[in-house]
Amino acid sequence: MKTRKVGKEGVKGLDQELTPRQIVCEIDKYIIGQDQAKRAVAIALRNRSRRKKLDEEMQEEISPKNIIMMGPTGVGKTEIARRLSRLVNAPFIKVEITKYTEVGYVGRDVESMIRDLTSISVNMVKQEYSEQFREKAVREAEERILDILYPDNLLEEDSIQTDPVAVFDKEREKLRKDIRDGYLDDIEIEYEAEVPSLVPVMSVMSGSGLEDIDMQLQNMLGDMMPKKPKQKKMTVAEAKSFFFNQEIEKLIDMDKIVEEAVRRTEEMGIIFIDEIDKIAGVEAKSGPDVSRQGVQRDLLPVIEGTTVNTKFGAVRTNHILFIAAGAFNISKPSDLIPELQGRFPIRVELNALTEEDLRKILTVPRNSLTRQYIELLRTEGVRISFSQDAIGEIARIASSLNQEHENIGARRLHTVMEQLLEDILFDAPDLSDDAKRIRINAGYVRERLRGRLKDRDITRYIL
Repeated sequence: MKTRKVGKEGVKGLDQELTPRQIVCEIDKYIIGQDQAKRAVAIALRNRSRRKKLDEEMQEEISPKNIIMMGPTGVGKTEIARRLSRLVNAPFIKVEITKYTEVGYVGRDVESMIRDLTSISVNMVKQEYSEQFREKAVREAEERILDILYPDNLLEEDSIQTDPVAVFDKEREKLRKDIRDGYLDDIEIEYEAEVPSLVPVMSVMSGSGLEDIDMQLQNMLGDMMPKKPKQKKMTVAEAKSFFFNQEIEKLIDMDKIVEEAVRRTEEMGIIFIDEIDKIAGVEAKSGPDVSRQGVQRDLLPVIEGTTVNTKFGAVRTNHILFIAAGAFNISKPSDLIPELQGRFPIRVELNALTEEDLRKILTVPRNSLTRQYIELLRTEGVRISFSQDAIGEIARIASSLNQEHENIGARRLHTVMEQLLEDILFDAPDLSDDAKRIRINAGYVRERLRGRLKDRDITRYIL
């Protein structure tokens, strides 16, 4: 059996090494609970690396098993997909399905999500290729700055020296070191730039696939027009970045980047479709229903597998992984058109967060909410810490509010924490040195939130 080889410039990502169990362990560092959903995405990810080891004929036959996640807001649906994309360094985009309309009506068509995903992939690959030429581009950028600060014509003025070339080179290297060390960052320099002539283009096109036609037409006409030299000023710090980007553009091969980016989009792309429950339901009895069943019908071929024309070329969607999510409070997955239901064979229900889950969210993840506030206040010289009973009390209050009012999951913790730390966040810059160490315990939590909790109309203060 022949195995498809992936070269050095091929797909990069941890999915080639991590087992499903290891993938779940990585996601556990950021997301509490929801084991079933984590297992589903881990298996989907591992199946991709398995597919790459098959012969090309079999690879074409195996399609990704798209996932639909059901659960209340704030339980981790979006975060699971986002962490997954970072884990594998894959092209990823999150879209709100309610922003799209049926083809033929004013608005964005569903194929534009593929074009957006391809653009993200191109930027990712371009960034990777840029790292390969970083050292050379930095050197060339420095040379351009040196040509402005210490041009070649100064060599003639130093001709009275015994070895003017050596003296000239020595001075340039000295300046180069100062540029690298940042000593000259605030110095303003002037350079000659070629500015393309502005070409007015009236936007008269809209509809499927035409969102960026105007911009492409403007760029094309701008390239055809003669460029005018213009003197511009900027600091050395700005020039280092500006010239570096220009040199990178000269060094990298955009054709090669686009080819690799399109391949990654087709092989590794992940599209997270949020709020899919908003397009489910009974078709409107009267008038056009341009953003519900019409969108479902347009979405069907994209998920099933089609070819979408982008400014980078044709992109096949056969092997892009789609993860859809929705609360399904009013509707249910069976309200989607049957054909679309069949394109999401894996359904995962995420559980509402318990008080214990909320307590873990406050402390366990690497980017836990308490740590975020600790680090924010550290910038002001304030050292705050939370006792275990304080963590438990915050979780209890958040869980109680979710039960009594609308359940917004972990997002409730954000509003509770803001109310709890409001005075500290406001007064932090003005605190004296001896008042900058603050210990937050359960008593402090109850005292700060008592006034809010007494009022039956809590929604006035806390979402």
